Amino acid sequence: MTSIATAPKPGAAGLRRPASVRTAWLLIGVGVILVLSILSVSFGVRAVSPGDILAALGGHTDTVEQAAIVKRIPRTVLAILVGAALALSGATMQAVTRNPIADPGILGVANGASLAVVIGLAFFGATGAFTQIAVAVVGAALAAVFVYAVGSLGRGGATPLKLALAGAATSAALASLISAVMLPRVDLLTAFQSWQVGGVGGAEWPRIAITAPVLAAGALICFACSRGMNSLALGDDMAAGLGENVFRTRLISALGAVILAGAATAIAGPIGFVGLVIPHVCRMLIGTDHRWLLPFTALAGSALLLAADIVGRVIAPNGEEIQVGIITAVIGAPFFIWIVRRQRVREL
Repeated sequence: MTSIATAPKPGAAGLRRPASVRTAWLLIGVGVILVLSILSVSFGVRAVSPGDILAALGGHTDTVEQAAIVKRIPRTVLAILVGAALALSGATMQAVTRNPIADPGILGVANGASLAVVIGLAFFGATGAFTQIAVAVVGAALAAVFVYAVGSLGRGGATPLKLALAGAATSAALASLISAVMLPRVDLLTAFQSWQVGGVGGAEWPRIAITAPVLAAGALICFACSRGMNSLALGDDMAAGLGENVFRTRLISALGAVILAGAATAIAGPIGFVGLVIPHVCRMLIGTDHRWLLPFTALAGSALLLAADIVGRVIAPNGEEIQVGIITAVIGAPFFIWIVRRQRVREL
């Protein structure tokens, strides 16, 4: 199989970074998530006190503030789950394709999941959480296979530039198909528009309970392939020489990434750039060893989405909210331009 270059190589400082430094960053990540979770429950249209939080956790909903806290808790949990899933999916896609700008949104995977969900809603009345997740995962997988196939055409195989172009073209085409399916359905259009932006405001415990095991399965698949991802970063020939089954590792890792992206999109909508921004930041802090990078990426993704949700609630005027998909796009678009300029992605 042709090598698909320019992801960071793990042979130098990345893999030799002291374990104590990595452990410290992981503990910091956990602490940041705890702080942001408290802030997520505390801030919103109506401010609450620590006493209200404790009372709400004890099952009391006697006041408006306590009732608001009860609604914010599933929202906070959903932000943690979806942020971790998208970041972990992006890091895995970058490892599998050895493409520094791989991301569920950029490679068209998110829009593939979105189109599948929309078709299920419009034509088959698929409103159940598990059904939507299953449909979204299938749509994400088909989009990923199509983009990789198109990007592999021609000389040089699936280079980073060709994958990015194929993903961008596919994503645009899928977005047009989504609009074509939804425009005649006025009854679904309003609800879909809010979902299409991407957000965690509609979090409900039953849907979270169904989605969480699927996300856990996708995460476990990615974690199980972390050692193989280190081998892939050395190049296909080197990985094969070390005894790695390159095709199997790439296929199983991609399956985990697709499950994560599809399930996260089904429950929260297509939230972009989390899978692009977070892995790059984490490599700077913790190195390129995927056995450490993937867990830290999951923590950092949760922190980013929690922070984006809090900011969207705080800065919006008149009690309105700005969806997290908008906040992450504002952060991610300049970062994407910076990555492209820094990596000098080109044909190989």
